[in-house]
Amino acid sequence: MTLSIDTADVPSFDISDPFFSASSAAVAAAREQSWWARTNFGLAVLRYDEVSALLKDRRLRQGSFAWPAQNGIEQGLLSEWWAEIMLSKEGDDHRRLRKLANPAFSRTLIERMGPEFRALADELIDAYAAAGSCEFVSQFAEPYAARVLCKLIGMDEARWHDLARWSTDLGLSFGVTIREHQGRIEDALQNLYAVSEELIADRRVRPRDDVVSSLVQAHDAEQGSLSDIELLAMVSLIVFGGMDTTKNQLGLAMQLFVEHPDQCALLAERPELAPNAVEELIRWNPTVMWATRRTTEDMEFGGLALPEGTTLHLLSYPANTDPLAVGEDGRFDITAERPPHFGFGGGAHHCIGHWLARIDMREALPLIARRMPNPRYTAEPVVRPVSGLTGPVELPIAFDRERVR
Repeated sequence: MTLSIDTADVPSFDISDPFFSASSAAVAAAREQSWWARTNFGLAVLRYDEVSALLKDRRLRQGSFAWPAQNGIEQGLLSEWWAEIMLSKEGDDHRRLRKLANPAFSRTLIERMGPEFRALADELIDAYAAAGSCEFVSQFAEPYAARVLCKLIGMDEARWHDLARWSTDLGLSFGVTIREHQGRIEDALQNLYAVSEELIADRRVRPRDDVVSSLVQAHDAEQGSLSDIELLAMVSLIVFGGMDTTKNQLGLAMQLFVEHPDQCALLAERPELAPNAVEELIRWNPTVMWATRRTTEDMEFGGLALPEGTTLHLLSYPANTDPLAVGEDGRFDITAERPPHFGFGGGAHHCIGHWLARIDMREALPLIARRMPNPRYTAEPVVRPVSGLTGPVELPIAFDRERVR
């Protein structure tokens, strides 16, 4: 029997409400009732198997291409940028842009940078270790993510403060407050465009073995693979995308260490668990709370009729923690073997920067666990809404003094 979206008896959520949380008890209860729920922007998909299948379904396209327009932003700098970034492209255009960007995030390149990431993490912790306290976002997560990105693209690390601020502001475009913050977002985008133009101009004069140089060469070739606007949008997206999500994910990792001090202590004792710890941290507390897809034809899925143009929000947290996939005892455990999580999306639009996120966190987290043991809050954290792109804004913490260095 095929059900209609309009007549099925399922829960409903307002995902534009700043208080909506994809990790709430209400969403978990809805997952028990049905694999999907209604929202004010299409459907929410809540279970592991259905999210996994839909991420790979070729009858769907990336659904966030219309996000600004859905929020009443149909012209201006943000609308123009959004239309040109790889996230909004499909088919041959998407494959072309992804192929050009892949070298920036290759595993081989990023693995070589591991010692630099470790040295940077030690340097940042050195600055506050003696005090036994810090504001983790501004003193570690933000400078670490921004300076890692500077290393990757060959940018002066002294400029990381501006880069961090602009990336944070542009990150608001992926959340439910996009319309409210449009001016702030477009100011940040204008600044990131200016930085991108500087990088592009520099690589024309002093080409390097890096992604910006390869993109400039692709643009400047007689049969150019990139248009002017695509080149600028691509470089600005790499600058933004390589920084903001890592900052958020490190903050979310620290939240879990505060809530699960036994797991923090375990990682300090067994740093070889770092790769698995990264996967478990992202499974349990992902910064990207959902991937969005849209049907390109009338289709049937899971006994439900989905008309062409239906928007589907594939919710990461409820799918990652679905008891049908991870078992009833799906508690946070860095030693557990889990099925692949959806923190990096999946299918054709699987996050191109996943190796950067995995490797820079793999290097940082054991040092954090060892040098900042028994972390606890000294004041209430300030956090973004648990929807769209989430993460802490302020995490004031104290920790025990390091016993062994």
